[in-house]
Amino acid sequence: MQMAVVGLLAGMVLGFAGYFGGFGAFVVVAVLGAVGFVAGKFVDGDLEPGDFFRSRERDSRRR
Repeated sequence: MQMAVVGLLAGMVLGFAGYFGGFGAFVVVAVLGAVGFVAGKFVDGDLEPGDFFRSRERDSRRR
């Protein structure tokens, strides 16, 4: 499926949630969509758990 179609479907779902359920339903649908997106990236292998928990490397010249 093309990303434009996926974006269209996501926008329609958020629009229906906002119209029929109000702002609270809109936020819930948006958050669950984001969680599903991240979970899908993990399943596809595009993300690793370490990507979120790695410490930043600091420049040794700065103190």
